[in-house]
Amino acid sequence: MPPRQPYLTKSRFLAGQQCALRLWSQVNDPLPHEESEEGSVQALGIAIGQEAHRLFPGGVLVDHPPYAHEPAVRRTRELMADRRVPAIFEAAFEAAGVRVRVDILERGTRGRWRLTEVKSSGSVKDVHLDDLAVQGLVVEEAGVRLESAGILHVNKAYVRGKGAVDWKRFFTRADLTADFRSRIEDLPGAIAAMARIARLRQAPAIDPGRHCDSPYECEFQIRCHKGLPKDWIGHLYRINDCKFEALKAAGIAAIRDIPEDFDLNHQQQIIRQVLKNRTEHVSPDLTKLLAKFGPPAAYLDFESMAPIVPLYPKTRPFESLPFQWSLHVWDGKKKPTHDAFLADGMTDPRRAFIESLLAAVKRLDLPILVFSSFEMTTLKQMAALFPDLAKPIERLMARLCDLLPVVQGGIYHADFQNSFSIKTVAPALAPHLTYDDLETVADGLAAAQAFESLAAGRVQDKADIANLRQALLDYCQRDTLALVEVHKALLARAPKQRGRGR
Repeated sequence: MPPRQPYLTKSRFLAGQQCALRLWSQVNDPLPHEESEEGSVQALGIAIGQEAHRLFPGGVLVDHPPYAHEPAVRRTRELMADRRVPAIFEAAFEAAGVRVRVDILERGTRGRWRLTEVKSSGSVKDVHLDDLAVQGLVVEEAGVRLESAGILHVNKAYVRGKGAVDWKRFFTRADLTADFRSRIEDLPGAIAAMARIARLRQAPAIDPGRHCDSPYECEFQIRCHKGLPKDWIGHLYRINDCKFEALKAAGIAAIRDIPEDFDLNHQQQIIRQVLKNRTEHVSPDLTKLLAKFGPPAAYLDFESMAPIVPLYPKTRPFESLPFQWSLHVWDGKKKPTHDAFLADGMTDPRRAFIESLLAAVKRLDLPILVFSSFEMTTLKQMAALFPDLAKPIERLMARLCDLLPVVQGGIYHADFQNSFSIKTVAPALAPHLTYDDLETVADGLAAAQAFESLAAGRVQDKADIANLRQALLDYCQRDTLALVEVHKALLARAPKQRGRGR
């Protein structure tokens, strides 16, 4: 028996829309399968899809794994024939060379069905419409009459009450039948083209480009970017699509090779020169830029989470909830001192977060250095949420000094790697400081996921809880220590800076 021709799936089709090489690789040279880590975006998306089943009482799940597609198709047909079943979850179909699993197929009127795709986002995105159209085409080609097609997504306006989550109010359905119909017309040709790509014996020759990250980050980037120069033009800070394509058309792959007369903004010109000459750029204005930053000074960093499913009463989906702060104080001479707060997660952390912070800075008449606008935004939210604390919060806000614009305007080092993140800036300017030893929590996303797992009760073992809390404390402390070290490094490059400079 000849080998079966490769088939498409909804995810493969969407991958093909992004990049032909991504589609070919998924079919012919896939990465090893990895289960979604607990608390990850993927795992939370799966959980949201399962919660959506609550809205369809009596619905039945087709629980065959993805590789058991044909049995899943047969089970789906059995359930469709049973009029006692009002809805089918993960209904399986195959037609036009494409396999799909429909999140929710609900029995409608006069033998028709309602197709609903569940998304964990707070709105309908353009890529969701393509997702819906592919499913609808396959389902109708399989002989099913559709009454409507829509996206069930998170209702960002929902506010949790004192009790359990009200899932009927948590979700909202957008009827997209008209959009779905308008997109179906072009799909057969696109599907045929992608099927041809999937059958190719060799991978298609596709150069890396802006599509590698849009609309999703491609899982094969390490492979595709392997031969690129370290200073690839796609990494140039804030380069737009037009300039990227112009450089690519001119055969220029490295930032250091960009011609002097090519139209770059001032910051991009500096980056090019640094990478070309391998010399650090220090602005003559650095001393002036640092004038109000001290030392002595305090150094502040926040961590927050934005749970899709609100964990506490009076909170909404995706609402930013600060749960942790770290504060270093340095007089310019002695070793910096440190203070910190980490909420217990059992209740809404915001009141304890802001009260503890106000107490910590109450007696500090110092500039308070941060490295983004996030701290200012968070404090504004806290002032609006707690009017009784508004005045001390406003006094705190008046003392914030953002070091990020100083770095962006005052210095560039080749080891910044085309980024102004504290994770790259600090080790470049202060090589003795590193994040490499932080294994459990080493960035803001990991911190948010870790604390949400604690707050949601997904971590039960006492030792695991203690270790995770310590990892959170270590990470946030490292961020403010990095701020101290960056400030020291900048001062060393601006030797005329003296004193507090308030």
